[in-house]
This record gives sequence, C-alpha cells and structure tokens, in this order.
Amino acid sequence: MVMRWDAFLAAVQERGEYPAPQEAERAVRVVLALLGAHVVGAERAELAARLPESCALVLLDPLPAAEPLTPERFVRATAAWIEGATEETAKWDVGAVLSVVADAAGEELTRRVLLQLPPGYDLLFGRSQPS
Repeated sequence: MVMRWDAFLAAVQERGEYPAPQEAERAVRVVLALLGAHVVGAERAELAARLPESCALVLLDPLPAAEPLTPERFVRATAAWIEGATEETAKWDVGAVLSVVADAAGEELTRRVLLQLPPGYDLLFGRSQPS
C-alpha cells in the first residue's frame, strides 16, 4: 500500500523533530533526490511505487550517479544541498527521511535497496545491523 503524502511528511517531521512541515519537506526532497541517483533498476521503480507520488517523482528524476557515495559522503552531499546545514544536522535529516522510506518499503525491498549501496547505509535507514 502506498503511503499518503501527508502521512509520509508527518512521519518525517516527527522523526526529525522538525518544528515546521516545510523543514521536513525540504529534507525529503534533498534526500530522495540523492537516493534516486544511487538506486537503480527494479528496486528504484518498486520503491517509487511505494512512496507518495510527489516523493516518487523526486526519486525517479535524477540521472544515475557516476559512482556510489559512501554513507559519509551522502551525508556531506545532503549538507551541501540544505542551506545552513552541518554534517551533523544533515545526518539527522538523512536518518529521518530514510527511516520513513524503509518503513514504506518494507523489510524485503529495503534489504534489496541496501544491497545496491555501499556498506554502512543500514544505519541511515534506521537499521541497527547490515541486512
């Protein structure tokens, strides 16, 4: 079942402890755009199908990245895209968004997505151990 936009945004806002939905939405758009450049094929399409339409469009829009980003570089890239962000706040943003994405995706799809990414992303997706 596809999560509705308002429910998705509310979950990110709660996990990220954002005072305003606009802050949660900004994090969602940046993190999903970066993730979309690193997840390809059937997993990307299947993940998009489980997200609200506006999230799916952001996820599907980017061209594939030339090389995969380590989790640390993914966080740094997120910080670079969010005005006023630090690596610490960007890590918080990434975790808030990706943990909600993992909930929407379910365990099996999240495991397949993690297999496409360099080691260490499991923590950013709110998973305590590698899948």
